[in-house]
Amino acid sequence: MYNKQSPYSVNVKKDEEVYICQCGKTLDAPHCDGSHKQTEGIRPLVHIAKKDGEVYVCGCGKSSNMPWCDGSHNH
Repeated sequence: MYNKQSPYSVNVKKDEEVYICQCGKTLDAPHCDGSHKQTEGIRPLVHIAKKDGEVYVCGCGKSSNMPWCDGSHNH
């Protein structure tokens, strides 16, 4: 999942639940596709949008605020 040099942009609507992959096995990054079921104890992050807009999920694996992008891919 972490092989991009830019973040994943995810459009969200207020109160919408978005499931962000935490196991790294998804084929639909950054969204969870259920691949975590083959892992022990790893579950997706459930993000509930506070407002309409975009959230940015780390694509490089270097963020210090995982799973959210903090701009580390620029350095």
